[in-house]
Amino acid sequence: MAKNIIKKYLPDTEKIKQHPSLKIFGALLHDNNLWHFNRRSARGAFAVGLFVALIPMPFQMVLAAALAILFRVNLPLSVALVWVTNPLTMGPIFFICYQLGALILGHPGHHVGAEVSLSWLIDSLDTIGKPFLLGCLVIGSTLSALSYTLVDYFWCMSAKKAWQNRTKKRQSETDSL
Repeated sequence: MAKNIIKKYLPDTEKIKQHPSLKIFGALLHDNNLWHFNRRSARGAFAVGLFVALIPMPFQMVLAAALAILFRVNLPLSVALVWVTNPLTMGPIFFICYQLGALILGHPGHHVGAEVSLSWLIDSLDTIGKPFLLGCLVIGSTLSALSYTLVDYFWCMSAKKAWQNRTKKRQSETDSL
């Protein structure tokens, strides 16, 4: 079952509670709903984690933890999913976000010079900022809603299949008597 695979790779709850960046949440971390792994907490964690992953800001993990606490969903899964945008994937994902935002706003593509630097970024914020942020918001919201729905669907299908397997097993045990 996918639940067992995901739980296998999630870090220990006590280790997470002791992490220095999460100390700011104090007693809020003692809510048991943040550590349970059930259908409601998993689908919410996917929605929170993938939405925050598409927000271009530092300390995304802290924001994901805060939203997991606010919505009372699985905190470790929310924080782990933020790493969808990591140093290897961030460039292509954020480029797609910019392209979508530019398409929605009807902006022509902005040419990136041979050297991208901090001064270029500051000078280009007026031209690329709005399309980039709009694209991040649209893709983040869509990905969040889609993952919420898909996790819910697959969780239900998995539970239904497990129920059917138990019924068949009981039936075969009854028939063999």
